[in-house]
Amino acid sequence: MKCPNCGFQDSKVIDSRPVEERNSIRRRRECLACQKRFTTFEMIESMQILVVKKNGDKELFDRSKMLSGIMKACQKRPVRGEEIAAEIETELQNSLVQEVSSRRIGEMIMQKLKQRDDVAYVRFASVYREFKDLDTFLLELKELKEQK
Repeated sequence: MKCPNCGFQDSKVIDSRPVEERNSIRRRRECLACQKRFTTFEMIESMQILVVKKNGDKELFDRSKMLSGIMKACQKRPVRGEEIAAEIETELQNSLVQEVSSRRIGEMIMQKLKQRDDVAYVRFASVYREFKDLDTFLLELKELKEQK
């Protein structure tokens, strides 16, 4: 890191701490040449992910849109929807893919809900898979019960 005082290229980190939003780190540094102290902020560079919709349209990944669907399924349930959304977003960022299908995101959500809460899972699946009648709903419940 270049010193803002003398321009020397090397410095040592004295203190590091996360910034309140948890998306960057504040570092106190000391120049190895002039011993002047300065602060830097480091942010994770996230990749823009495109979501490919059922009809082929592409749009930027929107965490709030995903979170909205999860929160509806988790309403009045002991499940932390924000946690699930964060896990999925992290998995997508770590996968380093630039495009992901909306179907894949839906499957990821259902997998995580299934692990945490059956009711939230069935709520989400009924909307996501567009259950048309009671028989489809009962079939999903039967499969879920057999897996348990």
